[in-house]
Amino acid sequence: MTIDVRAVAVFCGSRMGVKPVYQQAAQETGKELAQAGIRLVYGGGANGLMGVVAHAVIQAGGSVTGVIPEFLKTREKMNEDVSELIVTKSMHERKQIMFARADAFWVLPGGFGTFEELLEILTWKQLKRHDKPIVLINVDGWGDKVVAMLNEAVQQGFASTEARSLLTVVPNAAAALECSRIAESAEALGVDVM
Repeated sequence: MTIDVRAVAVFCGSRMGVKPVYQQAAQETGKELAQAGIRLVYGGGANGLMGVVAHAVIQAGGSVTGVIPEFLKTREKMNEDVSELIVTKSMHERKQIMFARADAFWVLPGGFGTFEELLEILTWKQLKRHDKPIVLINVDGWGDKVVAMLNEAVQQGFASTEARSLLTVVPNAAAALECSRIAESAEALGVDVM
């Protein structure tokens, strides 16, 4: 069954990270979204990988919605080149808007904020608050330890074995797009789950 994906929320770092491949993956992700006619919904900053993804979407003629809390407007350097910029009062409001506007969630390399966004959206799915695809783009093995941590929670009895199907792990944005559009099991698509 095909899902109509019109907007994807991308969670990723407000820093570049140490490997050039992270920036390359962010650029590819932005280009892939724009070419597919899918709106990017993201944290609204101009810095780091999040800025790279947004810039790539804009350069390729795509649409971008940035959602940034008031207190981060200068700290993360707000991106004023986006199609739509929403300034919120809190981080919680930011995440609620990003959730409401996205049909799927993609995770690229990032730090504590990226981990927190991933875990929250996974938790909401586990609690059946949504059934939107969540895809981790495992750039150069960046996500291996994240997946290992989630698997450990299952192995230690803190999450059900069914929780393994909440997250799909893919190598690149093209695979993320395919997984987001097709409502089948990850195994049927030939990709990894937790």
